[in-house]
Amino acid sequence: QVQVVESGGGLVQPGGSLRLSCAASGSIFRIYTMDWYRQAPGKRRELVASIGSGGSTNYADSGKGRFTISRDNAKNTVYLQMNRLKPEDTAVYYCFADIQVEGGRRWGYWGQGTQVTVSS
Repeated sequence: QVQVVESGGGLVQPGGSLRLSCAASGSIFRIYTMDWYRQAPGKRRELVASIGSGGSTNYADSGKGRFTISRDNAKNTVYLQMNRLKPEDTAVYYCFADIQVEGGRRWGYWGQGTQVTVSS
């Protein structure tokens, strides 16, 4: 069994910062890419940032220059540092991990989401 759990969301003023964390646990053999998505009310879920197992990163235009994705492979954890937050960053942020479990099966796992609200 594999679990993916996000933390670190909350209420922040415009211009502020938040750091999201996402930890994967369970019978994990290997984690490939780890991604952050977000979904605002009434909108489709969208990719925010992605990081490969070797550290290569990819960002949506909305977060370039403000967001930084990183990972600690020893802890099976991915982070999203968000700076200069804007009201339009308000959304539920989800972690997605491409995981190969012990025994060989490879599957994508979603976390439950963490709310980020940017408001004065």
